[in-house]
Amino acid sequence: MNIFSVMGEDISNFFQQFGNDFYLNFVKNARWKYLVNGLGVTLKVTLFAVLIGIALGFLVAIIRSTHDKAGTMSSLLKFVLNVLNFICNVYLTVIRGTPVLVQLLIIYFVIFASVRIDKSFVAIVAFGVNSGAYVAEIVRGGIMSIDQGQFEAGRSLGFNFAQTMWYIIIPQTFKNVLPALGNEFIVLLKETSVAGYIALEDLTKGGDIIRSQTFSALMPLLAVAAIYLLMVVILSRLQKLLERRLRSSEK
Repeated sequence: MNIFSVMGEDISNFFQQFGNDFYLNFVKNARWKYLVNGLGVTLKVTLFAVLIGIALGFLVAIIRSTHDKAGTMSSLLKFVLNVLNFICNVYLTVIRGTPVLVQLLIIYFVIFASVRIDKSFVAIVAFGVNSGAYVAEIVRGGIMSIDQGQFEAGRSLGFNFAQTMWYIIIPQTFKNVLPALGNEFIVLLKETSVAGYIALEDLTKGGDIIRSQTFSALMPLLAVAAIYLLMVVILSRLQKLLERRLRSSEK
């Protein structure tokens, strides 16, 4: 028996073992459905959490930047703005200072402990609130980077502060912070992998269920990692296309 026949036999055994493992983990008992169903849950949670994060983040960013940039105003309006800014600061400090997993567990086991509620909703709220804190600081930084002359230009056109923010400042801010927002949403997608701690059958939990049934860890985990990697690559590509489109619209 020469070296080539030995190598051929090893390669044949490898592919045979690979085929057996693939059948055991994904084909037998239709275990691939755990990954497909889990992927659907992950995408749903991520999508709605992103929407909450954007809405909450822009709201907090506008409040904080208005507090920092606003000039003369009535004492009542200034008091309200100070209160809102204080609440926003507390929110940012608490959310950014504690792990997202702990927040998820608190929302599920404490806040909604006495209520029968869909686990997906809990995950959406938890990840949306968490993402909103980071989006808020990203957007606030973008707003604060806009030259003060842009605000003055809006006032010279007859816009009030809200109209200036909506028609002049926010569009420019969005273009400036788009790369950072894209990175935040990619991080959010991967953060949802801890949703299994509240027994939500997301993509990662689906792979873990397969592992618990087959006692084979490598292939389910590789499949989960490959799916996450593919989604991140697609999102990164879409982000670059959007950035290119926005740059071309400025010319």
